[in-house]
Amino acid sequence: MSDVITAVLDEVTETAPEIRAGLTGRREYQADENPSGEQMLAADVHADQLLEERILAVDGVGSYASEERDEIQEAEEDGDIHVACDPLDGSSNLKSNNVMGTIVAVYDEPLPAPGRALRAAAYVLYGPITNMVVARDDTVTEYVIDCETQNAPGTGIERRPVDGDVTLPSDPVVYGFGGRVPDWPDDFASYVRDIEQELKLRYGGAMIGDVSQVLEYGGVFAYPALESATNGKLRLQFEGNPIGYIIESAGGRSSDGSQSLLDVEPTELHQRVPVHIGNADLIERLETALSD
Repeated sequence: MSDVITAVLDEVTETAPEIRAGLTGRREYQADENPSGEQMLAADVHADQLLEERILAVDGVGSYASEERDEIQEAEEDGDIHVACDPLDGSSNLKSNNVMGTIVAVYDEPLPAPGRALRAAAYVLYGPITNMVVARDDTVTEYVIDCETQNAPGTGIERRPVDGDVTLPSDPVVYGFGGRVPDWPDDFASYVRDIEQELKLRYGGAMIGDVSQVLEYGGVFAYPALESATNGKLRLQFEGNPIGYIIESAGGRSSDGSQSLLDVEPTELHQRVPVHIGNADLIERLETALSD
């Protein structure tokens, strides 16, 4: 199983530069919506097709699912590893040329699976550099993905480690919260008023970018329950579980408002969940605020 997980992460590494290169010229919206009712860009579809093809080709992978498709795609051969992806997180930022990413969750149970069934989770951030953050065996490692456009031609693609033990700083600096302010429940809005007196606002409209800020500087990110959407916006299988796994592996906490995201019972593939992640004390304060 360990070899299969490594092979999946290797395929993501190899595919990331192609996803990034494929952003050019794929900024138009498609006629179809994804299962969550969101319009898809051509770049979403392109990234999803690349990842599906390559991950399902890995021996030992039994299925692939993404937030861009209705159903789980089964591999031709049975496998014990099941992969869920958000192929292009924050793709709406493409029009304005802002940060985006890819999220990968590797489970050892068929989808939809609980967060405790994760064996690895990773994200790729397409920023000024392309980096990859991987949580595995309770350790978080940051890599830079180098390819021949950055090195000598013909050197291929390399996942080069730059930090072998990523942990959240103990002195938090940043916060970022999604959703419209008038749509926040009163208890969450009260929590925000306290936090904004202590931390600096950093919110970019792509969860991966905001999570990366929290990992680098410490703090809190949330896409909470809303008055108009009591389960928030983000998907448990593709976003909540893997990001919760990464943050908890880095010494932080995740929460749906009352418990770890990894303890949320999955009910269906595209299930939404409120997402709160960050330094443990900030998440504890949030849970207290929401329980009052």
